[in-house]
Parts: sequence; structure tokens; C-alpha cells
Amino acid sequence: MKPHAPYGARRGAARPWRAYAAEAAPSWPASLPATLAVANAGARHPLADDGISLELRRRADEIDAAFNLIEPTLRGLAPLQFDAGFVPVAVETVRGRLGLDVPPDMFAAAWTTPLDMRALHARCVLGTFCRLVTRAFDRGLARLSDGEPAADLIRRWGFHALDITPCADGRLSGVVDFILRVPPAIVAFRESHAGAMFDVGESVRHWEQVELRRWRDGVPNQPDAPTRFLKIGVYHFSSVDPGHQGCAAHGSDGVRAAAALLERLEQFAAAVRLTQGDAADAATLLIGVDTDTDAVRVHVPNAAGWMSVDRYVDNLALYGRTQSLAREAAKDAIRAAVADCAGVADDDATTEGMRWLCGYVLKNNIGQIDAVRAWHGGRYDDAGHTERLIVVGDPVDDVQLRNLAFQAQMNTVEEAASDLDVGIRILRGLHEPRGLAVPVLVHFRYDARIPGAQAQAQVRARRLSGAILARHAALAARGLLHVQAVVRAGNGTALADVDPAARPELVAELH
Repeated sequence: MKPHAPYGARRGAARPWRAYAAEAAPSWPASLPATLAVANAGARHPLADDGISLELRRRADEIDAAFNLIEPTLRGLAPLQFDAGFVPVAVETVRGRLGLDVPPDMFAAAWTTPLDMRALHARCVLGTFCRLVTRAFDRGLARLSDGEPAADLIRRWGFHALDITPCADGRLSGVVDFILRVPPAIVAFRESHAGAMFDVGESVRHWEQVELRRWRDGVPNQPDAPTRFLKIGVYHFSSVDPGHQGCAAHGSDGVRAAAALLERLEQFAAAVRLTQGDAADAATLLIGVDTDTDAVRVHVPNAAGWMSVDRYVDNLALYGRTQSLAREAAKDAIRAAVADCAGVADDDATTEGMRWLCGYVLKNNIGQIDAVRAWHGGRYDDAGHTERLIVVGDPVDDVQLRNLAFQAQMNTVEEAASDLDVGIRILRGLHEPRGLAVPVLVHFRYDARIPGAQAQAQVRARRLSGAILARHAALAARGLLHVQAVVRAGNGTALADVDPAARPELVAELH
């Protein structure tokens, strides 16, 4: 096999979009609600992916419905709290309506000590999130691209693993499934940080972990395959209110957010070479998201592999230019736009791999732009934050939805204090005026194959929970902060509560 040119280019590589030129654009499913069909009448984009959009909408409705049921349920119970036999009734009501097992002592009330409704609400929010995590939504909706497995296409374009770092902002909570529509099978890592300011050393370790597995197990492909690890950084901005609804970590300055993230990506690529030698290489890609429309800006690398804050393909504008085209013509327009942004001919072999990947991202995102147009008239009603909770520790990707959770990855408060503070400031502004507490879920994963791993994860979760409560002690003392710790054995298993009162040495003895 010939080695790939820079950015995984290969002259003569299969072009999956053209392979399906005779394929008719899919029609709306028969079960599609009439409101969606009407919203798109005469205005559908030829590259809109109707099946994926419909399933994502169903998932969003299910998630929203689960959370929207919490407040009416607790409001209905509140006036009954002093009635005889209230506790078992409340426990069964919450179990029946919300699917949650709340400890009975949380419903114990007396006329001198009424129920702590703030704690109950926060507990139900966190419990609902954990229940939805184990709901096992189908996250492989985009596993095929025009009939070919996405993982195969990514490798053909010269990449064997994706590491995606979005901003912790809740409006990017659906960045993988909704905005980019990338199947999780090809995403090796996804961690959120305020302003997308990831730790370079940690990302290098991610690279090392992937490459070690390639050398030892040949997964996801053989170590001599001409492919690379791709680090994607995702910043965001607001087209509706750019001065106030942009990235809080960068003062709502979209240019500053993009520049800072681009610098961090360049530092990562350089760190891989410096620590592993000139033969080691990692690709990078900068993507911006308009949180009002979910449209992306892809900062396409040029022939030398360099990106610029000022040079990108604006997918919202591209959507408008290609909306009236035939399906294959729209794909050609995307390819031409990417090549123009890179400053190369559309048959340039040296940049082909990266250009095809950028085109894949843009094509996928057009489906999301079209869905936002269908369901929200092109822009979300809530330009700002409406997050339900904060997730800290290890990332939780099983449940994705815009503005669902502010996620900040950390092992200790000290290493990500600014991320945590931004999240609490945002959710406090949302919840405190309504008399509600800020719910924080501390989540750590562990490898069940490693002796003592569960106990260690519990210790870490308990330690981080205590540090959060200590850092925001005044808020906690007023009942405006509720922290719950959970651990999980890998992915796909239930989240287990961590007893905050258990002593670490006793936990270790039990395991």
C-alpha cells in the first residue's frame, strides 16, 4: 500500500458520494408529524437526512418529557406532605411517574420541618439524567454515509480515530450526535472543557493510548496503515446576540475563542512530535458552532496543513447556496467550497483526505441545519442557557441534547476550578430565581477488570464531591447546591450511587 500524502490524501481514493449518484433523495417517512412536513414544504435541502432527523427529534422529545414531568409531580405532592401515610404515597408516585427510587426519608415531613423541595427537585433531576443514561438510546444513527460504514470512510480518508473536545457549554451537549452527526464508534475520546481549553498533556496521553492499541492489537487498524489520529476542537459563538450569548469562558468573543483553541490545537500537534519523534504525527481540525442555528464553520487546513481563524467554510451560507440544487450538485458544491477554502484545486491529491473529511462534516451538519429550520424556524427560541444540571469528572455521552447539561471534565477541583465556576454561575442564574438548587453530578468510570478500581473511583468521586461543596460552601449552606456522586463500570452499565458518608478505608476493605 502506498503511503498517504499529507492529511491522508490518496489519488484515486474511492469517492463514496459520487458512487450513489443515481440514488434518489429520500422522502419524508410516512410517520413524520405533519408540522415537520409543512415547515419544510418546498424548502427541504437535498442533503437533509430525514431518517436521522426524525429519530433525533423523537429522542429529544423523550428526554424533554422526562425532565418536564419532574416539577408537576413534586408540585402535586407538596400540599400533601403533612397528610397521614404521605411517605409511601410519595415514594410510589415518584416511582410510577418518574421511574425513580427516592429514599423514603427525603419525604419525611412535619409541620415544623417541611420537605426540602429544593433537594428533592435536584435529586429527581440527577436521577432522571442517570435513568436516561441507562435507557440505551441508539447513538449509531449516522454509522453509514451514503451506504458506506463511516469508520471505513474515515480510515480511507487517512484517519483512524477522532478525539473531539467541545466547550463545556450546554448548548454543545449534542455536538457529536446532533450537530456533527458522527457515530460514536469512530470517536475515541470526547471531553468538554470551558472554552474547549483542553489539557495538552492529557490529549497526548489519549494519542498514546490509541497508538499503543494499534501496535498491540491492530485496533482500529494496523500500525503500519497510512492513517492518523485526528484531534478536533469545537468552539462556539452566537449569531443572534454575539456580544452576550457567545462563549462565557472567552467573554462572548467568537474570534478570541477560535484563536485560543487554534493555538491549543497547534500546541497539541507540536507536543506529539516533540515527545514521540518527528515520525509521530497527529492531525488537527478547528470547528466553530453557531449555537443559535447549529450551523458549523469548518476551518479547512491549507496544503501545508495550517488553519486560520479567518479562513473557513460557513455552512449556513453554504446551505443557502446549495438548497435549490440537485443532490449530487450540492455535494459537488461542498467539495468545491472546501477546496477553495484550502486554496487548492478540487483534485489536489495532497489534501484530499482532509478535504473529504471536512466535506463529510459539512454534509452531516446540513442535515442538522435543515432539522433546526423544520422544528424551530431556523433558530432556537432559547439563544442562551437552559441546562438542567452540571456533570463533572468523566464525560457522559450516552444522553445528548442541546442545553441538557454543562459538562466539565476534571479529576480535582484545582485542575478545572474555572470550568466548574463557569458552570455553577450559569446554572445558578437559571435556577436560583426559581428557588431551585444547582444539581451537580460527579461521575467517574472504572475498569472492572482491575482489582480495587471500583473502590478507587468511589474515593475519587467522594473527594471531588467534598471539594465542590467546600469551594461553594455558602451556596450549599443555603440549600442552593446539591451534589450527587456516582461511579460506573465502563460504558453501558448502570450508574451506582456513592455513599458520601462511607470512609475510604472501609470502602477499600469491602472491595
